[in-house]
Amino acid sequence: MRTGLLAQKLGMTRVFTDEGEHLPVTVLKVDGCEVVAVRRRETDGYDAVQLGGGKAKVKRVGKAMRGHFAKAKVAPKSQVAEFRVSEDALLEVGQELVPTHFVPGQFVDVVGTSIGKGFAGAMKRHNFAGLRASHGVSISHRSHGSTGNNQDPGKVFKGKKMAGHMGDRRITMQNLRIVATDDAAGLILVRGNVPGAKGGWVRISDARKRPLPKETPFPAGLRAAAPAAEAEAPAAAPTKEAAPAPAADTAEDKKD
Repeated sequence: MRTGLLAQKLGMTRVFTDEGEHLPVTVLKVDGCEVVAVRRRETDGYDAVQLGGGKAKVKRVGKAMRGHFAKAKVAPKSQVAEFRVSEDALLEVGQELVPTHFVPGQFVDVVGTSIGKGFAGAMKRHNFAGLRASHGVSISHRSHGSTGNNQDPGKVFKGKKMAGHMGDRRITMQNLRIVATDDAAGLILVRGNVPGAKGGWVRISDARKRPLPKETPFPAGLRAAAPAAEAEAPAAAPTKEAAPAPAADTAEDKKD
């Protein structure tokens, strides 16, 4: 079981396949997704990888988290999340994950926080039809109607569909397909809708109900280390060449 990714939702667009098919996709940005900590079964009781994403100003990070990021030798992150992994999929602290952690055609599960709608009525919240908007219904045609029962039990059961707080809750969208990835731009295109508003953070992981493609990188899709610059040898200091020794006088020169 591999780790997932932390990504930021940028919005929606569309792409066209070679066959001319139109696909609505959600654009997700992977920005500095690095391993902040590793949980091991021997010390913590479970195997997991803690990832951090985004950039945060140091002054907006608490003192405890500053020390946490400093210990991992990574820049302060705006988001932190843990992903349970198998023992053979553990990573090292400081490694950076890239969008090619997922491959086109793969199915993923995306977890996010839905857009908050505030206090909503029954028609908007539960898609009720409402009452008659004609004679006899005095400005209550958008109400949900009666909610109680007879004298027995004489109460409203818990969980009754009524007006109340709508949205702003954890939503999981399963079996969304990866359309394309781009490491240079840090983008992932996912077919379909992803919960949350623009700028919100989501968690992407391998689909639990679909098989993992064989071409997916294991244990993770990591950014390749930059090649070390070859140290140039210092140029040798110029040296003064020895003046050529004067030639010996020949017999002809002596005659002159």
